[in-house]
Amino acid sequence: MKGYRIVFFRHGMTQANTDGRYIGKTDLPLSSEGAQQLYDLLEKNEYPPVQKVYTSPLKRCIQTVNILQPNRLVAELPQLREMDFGEFENKTADELMETEAYKEFIKGGLDNPPPGGESVRDVMNRCYEALNIIISDMMYEGLTYVGVCTHSGIIMNMMAGFGVPKARPIDYVCGFGEGFEVLVTASMWQRSEAFEIVGSYPPKYELQEDYTLEDA
Repeated sequence: MKGYRIVFFRHGMTQANTDGRYIGKTDLPLSSEGAQQLYDLLEKNEYPPVQKVYTSPLKRCIQTVNILQPNRLVAELPQLREMDFGEFENKTADELMETEAYKEFIKGGLDNPPPGGESVRDVMNRCYEALNIIISDMMYEGLTYVGVCTHSGIIMNMMAGFGVPKARPIDYVCGFGEGFEVLVTASMWQRSEAFEIVGSYPPKYELQEDYTLEDA
C-alpha cells in the first residue's frame, strides 16, 4: 500500500523567542541569530529535499523554508499558524505571573484559552483541517514526500493528537529547524485519523557500537 511521508519542522528563532515572550499571531521575522542558526544546522545535517512545502503564512516560517528547503513548491496554509495567545501575546511569563487570568491558563485543559485567544481545542481543530488538506493534496498531486514548516505548539499538538505511538505533547518539543518525520497511508488516515511517527527530522545518525577508527 502506498505510503506518504511528511516532515514537520519548526521555524527558526525570533527575537521574541530569545526574550521568552508568548508569540503567536504576531508576524515577526527571524532574528539574525536565528537565521544563522539555521544555516549552521544545514551545514551539519542532511535535510533531504522534499517535493513541496506547506507552511504557516507567518514570516518566520516562510524565511525558514527559504533557508532549509530553498526553491521548492510552497503552499501557505493559515491553519498552520501558531496559537493565538490573545491578551498574553508579546508578554513574558514573569510579566503575567501575578494575574489571575494567567494562573488559570497555566492549569491547562482543552477548553481553557487565554483571554481573547484560542483554546487548545481550537488549535487541534485547525491541525486536523490542515492535515486533511495536506494529505488530500498529496494524493491528488501524486506527491510522496513533503515538508510542513510550522510552530512548536502546532507540531506538539499534531504529534500527540494524531501520531502513533501515543505520547504527551511535551514529549514532542523540538528545537528550531528541527521536527519529526511521519508515515501515513490512505487507509490509516481514513480509518483512524492517525499517522506513524518514524523518526526525527533532520535524520540523526548514530555510530554503530562496533565502529572503530579503522572504519573511517
